[in-house]
Amino acid sequence: MASHPLTLLQATAMTATPCSDAPAAAAQPSCAAEPFALGAHLVTPRRGYSHHGIYVGRGRVVHYAGWSRAQFTRRPVEEVSLDQFADGRGVRALLGSGARFSPPEVVARARSRLGEDRYRLASNNCEHFCHWCLTGEPRSAQIDRLVGWLWHSAAGWRHVLRAGTALRAEAHAGRR
Repeated sequence: MASHPLTLLQATAMTATPCSDAPAAAAQPSCAAEPFALGAHLVTPRRGYSHHGIYVGRGRVVHYAGWSRAQFTRRPVEEVSLDQFADGRGVRALLGSGARFSPPEVVARARSRLGEDRYRLASNNCEHFCHWCLTGEPRSAQIDRLVGWLWHSAAGWRHVLRAGTALRAEAHAGRR
């Protein structure tokens, strides 16, 4: 599903008719009020990064709450309302996730980790959690991009340092 302004999401979530998590429920007209497909990988922007969660139906999202800057604490995997997950920002479904599991299985996988408190920014964050729920493999494109940027930056600095060392060696040789 495309990006939604939060006001549309709030209105949709508030008027949604509760639906069963069973696959047959998706074909029922009453389930059309759900703002996202069951098991959808949701993304909402934060300052400097994107936050990820799994839509589990009835206006609820399971996500790794992660690091709380306000409380200076680590928070576990939790189930919250769509509004709480959005935190005043827009929410969109990430398309093309390559899910290996059916939507009910994705939801079950997400809920199986409720209460887990092993958040690690580089290896077990909210994006790793969502990819694991969908594919069985913990991955984070944000961390992959950061590591790639750091690697290229380090390579650039190594080049600069080697060039500086070579220039110093030539200057030292010229003083003899």
